[in-house]
Amino acid sequence: MQTQLEQTMTGKRTVVVGAGTSGRSAARLVRALGADVTLLDANENALDDTLRAQLEGEGIVLRFGPHKPDYFDGADTVVLSPGVPARKIRALFPMDVAPEIMSELELAGRYASGRVLAITGTNGKTTTTALCAHVLRHMGLSVFEGGNIGTPLSEHVLSGRSADALVLEVSSFQAQNCTSFRPEVAVLLNLTEDHQDYHADMDEYLRAKLNLFAFMTDEDLAIVPADMREKLEEYSFTAARVRFFESTDRFECDRLPGAHNQANMEAAYQALRRFGVNERDMREALATFEPHPHRLERVGEHAGVTFVNDSKATTVASLKAALEAFEQPVLLLAGGKYKGGDLKALAPLLRRKVRAVCLFGDSRHIFEQAWAGNVPLAWERDMEGAVRRLMTWAESGDVMLLSPATASYDLYNNYCERGDDFRRIFNLLEEEL
Repeated sequence: MQTQLEQTMTGKRTVVVGAGTSGRSAARLVRALGADVTLLDANENALDDTLRAQLEGEGIVLRFGPHKPDYFDGADTVVLSPGVPARKIRALFPMDVAPEIMSELELAGRYASGRVLAITGTNGKTTTTALCAHVLRHMGLSVFEGGNIGTPLSEHVLSGRSADALVLEVSSFQAQNCTSFRPEVAVLLNLTEDHQDYHADMDEYLRAKLNLFAFMTDEDLAIVPADMREKLEEYSFTAARVRFFESTDRFECDRLPGAHNQANMEAAYQALRRFGVNERDMREALATFEPHPHRLERVGEHAGVTFVNDSKATTVASLKAALEAFEQPVLLLAGGKYKGGDLKALAPLLRRKVRAVCLFGDSRHIFEQAWAGNVPLAWERDMEGAVRRLMTWAESGDVMLLSPATASYDLYNNYCERGDDFRRIFNLLEEEL
């Protein structure tokens, strides 16, 4: 496979923007394809010395700091990591000389083999991706699971390993910059306000998601939510056969609580039918399914209070789904880097479900303006202070729920770090007993 890759882009020049996991994998892939590669990152400290030496040893040129136009001189292709706006890169070029601009997913998809099941949506992508991969493995198929989470598709292509199915989580950033990527089955789980710090408006956000379906044919299958039927009829978004789904009680799984997870399971099943999965297969696989951490993950019980880590809830819609999953009174931890969404609309749900809220980190005033007067409300600088404050309100049988409705970048590098800190605080409280 390496020889075949090396023949494809010999003599071409590629610039990869963003030196995170996805960008590094893309840079290594195009280098393996024979291209001259420059890897850029605006952050001077994006890579440690070990990674710098490794990439330079593979013949990849590194540039850090503000992107200068001359970094792109002679580029045939520009590959964007997720979260890098294409419009900023296009602005560097005259219209008639712009290189081909694509996402890492588009690049890797051109060289990957195997049947592709791609999953997008605002919420539930990771859980549904993991579930689909688990069911297919249960059926005896070899599966690559990755994309927007875990391993980039470029890394899989570089590995030379084969897979019967490629089960991919796809973000709006990745889908927006695809120009030919064609899944056999693609799923849109839902769409709520998110990433308004990146996309110009909700229409652009929706169009970015729908670009995942743009290059499918009538031999392919698109799974989309029934409650979006009217909205989607405004867009000629795919040539694929369209199947609508909605939340049902067809499947049950204790580790996937709430109506939103019932919808995720139904969407997964509708997609997996294309791979020969029947209801019995699905139920058998669900019996052994373990979701990824930080998604309504039960951490433990302290002083009669159940601690639940939903750090992956980075949107208002995901917080709403989390609250609806519990019958017990909730002690809610929220706050962080606000990305948009209607917090005021949650007020009736807060009054029904939540005993008290303690905010932590950034966006204090945004939450307070939306929720003050609806529920006992406090703020602490960090999560440990917030947990301890909520424990003063706690009663046996309550749920301590970390479901921030925000990104984590005020206090943490990512949502995983935030969830791990929640677990640390729980363990600390247990040690103090």
